Amino acid sequence: MGLFAKRSRVFFIEEPVFDMPFTECLIEKDKETNVYVVTPHVMGTPSYEEAMNAQRTLLEALFLKAEMEHYIFWYYTPMALPFTDHLQPLAVVYDCMDELSAFKGAPRELVPLEEQLMDKADVVFTGGHSLYEAKKNRHDNIFPFPSSIDNNHFSQARTLTDNPTDQVNIPEPRLGFYGVIDERFDTELVRKIAALRPDFHYVFIGPIVKIDTDNLPQAPNIHYLGPKMYKELPAYLAQWEIAIMPFAINESTRYISPTKTPEFLSGGKPVISTPIRDVVTPYGDLGLVHIAESAEEFITAADEIRKIKSVTTLHNEWLTKVDSMLEGNSWSITWKAMEALIDNAVENNMYHVKADSHV
Repeated sequence: MGLFAKRSRVFFIEEPVFDMPFTECLIEKDKETNVYVVTPHVMGTPSYEEAMNAQRTLLEALFLKAEMEHYIFWYYTPMALPFTDHLQPLAVVYDCMDELSAFKGAPRELVPLEEQLMDKADVVFTGGHSLYEAKKNRHDNIFPFPSSIDNNHFSQARTLTDNPTDQVNIPEPRLGFYGVIDERFDTELVRKIAALRPDFHYVFIGPIVKIDTDNLPQAPNIHYLGPKMYKELPAYLAQWEIAIMPFAINESTRYISPTKTPEFLSGGKPVISTPIRDVVTPYGDLGLVHIAESAEEFITAADEIRKIKSVTTLHNEWLTKVDSMLEGNSWSITWKAMEALIDNAVENNMYHVKADSHV
């Protein structure tokens, strides 16, 4: 969105917060990206219909205040359709990052709303190849865009030496993960690998969502450090020996393409992951990420990685392969491809409008 904001204003509409004695939108411009972050605050605890109507009213007020006449709609979720479908954008983009209907607590309206959004969208992007395979027959202008990276940001982990204060007293070797800890997190796997190697310390960074904290594995060598700012992540990553992705294999992970895979590799960290399809191909197939199905395989992979790291030439060979792959993976490259597809959609719509006006 920051790259988009270099050519036009971008308003990122967050999901509503139900915490106010009155209804209003709070708008804050991000200094680094120039993206306007819009947070709708809705009064009380409204019904679904009331919440949609409130957001519709707030959005109309935003359009008037910002003097928006020509605009593009970029949807991350079909749940935004009910309070936006009365407006007339130049083009509609559906950026399908996940199979949201497979997530715990997914609203029943999600599936029919996605059907409507697929019909309405001029171009559809998917967050990975497996999701593309699942959706490709539902739209005639759909393209896969796996996770990209800000290489300059995460590669800092290769040279940073200062350890964050809440991590400095955690013994080495450290195996770490950052991301949302939810139903995609394999709690039993983590419990087992922690018990198999009590001399390894496991660091988990991120918010805990839709999962009972009482069910999280607890042990002296398991450490939950909570959410961190994006800019802080390289400092934590720098002090890990290995990055891990202990995802459960279930419906909620069937189509995920974890952004953290290239980020961990950019930071120069070997990675162990469960067999997520978009991690196995291409990262596992190319020997860049170790794939482990069980706790025992996780530990075997960790020991193998540590042996490789002790031999400088072998580790450098692996890093060279990593850098070769990541060379063509950046948000700027991804954005240029997306931008061309969006511009093409706008041009097609404008052509049809002109053609219809002459009928």
